Amino acid sequence: MITLHHTPQTRSMRVLWLLEELGVPYQIVPHAFDKSLRAPDYLVISPAGRVPSIEMDGDTFFESGALIEILCERYPERGLGRLAGDLDRPDWLIWLHFAETVTQHCAALTQQHIAIYDDAMRSPTVMKLEAARLSKCYAAIEGRLSTPVENRDYLLTSGFSAADIAVGQAVYLGRFFAKLDDYPETAKWYDRLAERPAFQASLPEPGQGIYKQDFYPPWEG
Repeated sequence: MITLHHTPQTRSMRVLWLLEELGVPYQIVPHAFDKSLRAPDYLVISPAGRVPSIEMDGDTFFESGALIEILCERYPERGLGRLAGDLDRPDWLIWLHFAETVTQHCAALTQQHIAIYDDAMRSPTVMKLEAARLSKCYAAIEGRLSTPVENRDYLLTSGFSAADIAVGQAVYLGRFFAKLDDYPETAKWYDRLAERPAFQASLPEPGQGIYKQDFYPPWEG
C-alpha cells in the first residue's frame, strides 16, 4: 500500500492524480496548508516540510517530479512514463519538469494573494509580473500543442502520459491567476484533461482547498 502525504491544491495533487490513473492501492494522510508541515515527525519523511511525499515499501520519497518518475518506472505497464530508449523519453522529461516552471509562478502568486496576511506586505508589481510570466508559460504550451502533428491531443506524439498530468495540474493552479482566453489549444487540451475521472478524483472536496475564489486578479498599484 502506498501512503501519500497530501494537501489539496498543492503539488501533491499531481501525484494523487497519477495514482488514480495508475489504478494502484493507496491511502492518503491529509495535511493542512500551514506550519504543521514543519512538525518534527513529518520532517523525517519530507526534510523540507513540503508535500507531496510518499511512503512505499518501507521507504520514504519526496519531490513531486521525482515521485512521478519513480511511480511510472514502478508501474511501466500502465504506459504513463516513457522509459529509457523510448523515442518520446526526452520530450517526456522536458514537459514533466516544465510543470515546475509553471508552478513556481503559481507559488509566488499564491503567496502574494493568500499566504501573506498583511496587505501592506503584498506587492501589486510582483502580482503583475508573475501573472505575465505565467502567461508566457501558457504560450510555451500553446506552441507545443499547435505543432502540426497528426492527433496532437496531448504533449507527446505518443499520447497521454504523466507529463500531461504534471503540466495539467500546474495549469489547473495557474488558472486561478491567469486566464487561458488567448491560448485556445491549451484551453482545449486542459478541458480534455479535466474530463478524466482520475483528474476529477484529485480535486478537493468543496471548501477544502487553498483557494477561496475562482480567480485572483493582480491588484492595481
